[in-house]
Amino acid sequence: MTNPIFHITFVRHGESVGNLENRMQGHHDYPLSDTGRLQAAALAARWSAEGVQYDTAIASPLSRTSETARILVDGLQIPAFELDPIWIERDMGTRSGLTLEEIRARFPAPEFVNPYDSFSGDGESDWALYLRAGQALHGILQRPPARYLVVTHGAILNMTLYAILGITPQPNAQGPRFSLENTSFASFRYYPNTHRWRVGIIGDRAHWPAQQG
Repeated sequence: MTNPIFHITFVRHGESVGNLENRMQGHHDYPLSDTGRLQAAALAARWSAEGVQYDTAIASPLSRTSETARILVDGLQIPAFELDPIWIERDMGTRSGLTLEEIRARFPAPEFVNPYDSFSGDGESDWALYLRAGQALHGILQRPPARYLVVTHGAILNMTLYAILGITPQPNAQGPRFSLENTSFASFRYYPNTHRWRVGIIGDRAHWPAQQG
């Protein structure tokens, strides 16, 4: 009897123009910077040298994710590639597109935020984002077991890791936050017959050493 396995790797997009300008991006669509393209190419070259293969790549439709994914798909010759809006970044509400300096000036930090409160008035709450991440993960696990690459964003990726590891959002954004730099990745195996997750690595970015940016 075979034991089916899902191999799932999540990648945060390369550096975008919004990252470069220190902006809270959310749904705002910023392309990759030149550095971001180099980061994605470095990851593709590393995986190619290591013999890494995927059956399907899935990406958020925003430019910074879809362009990162396309570089990886082309570099690794991944046979199937699709865009899925469920993997889009968190809706940051009225803070979307603002720099961190502008946000500090316009939006004083509240004394208490529960996980059900909308982000920045009309944005996506922690709980809503967590539920969407769980739904996105569930969508992959409804497919046949295979090797999946998901290219997405930092906030929803954090909540996807919450869903896998059995963590729920806490008030005031307490609880763990995973350090996921541009083009860092997290890899997992899932065994559906026993509902067992095996964590490979979280936050690997060895293809882009710190001294390079």
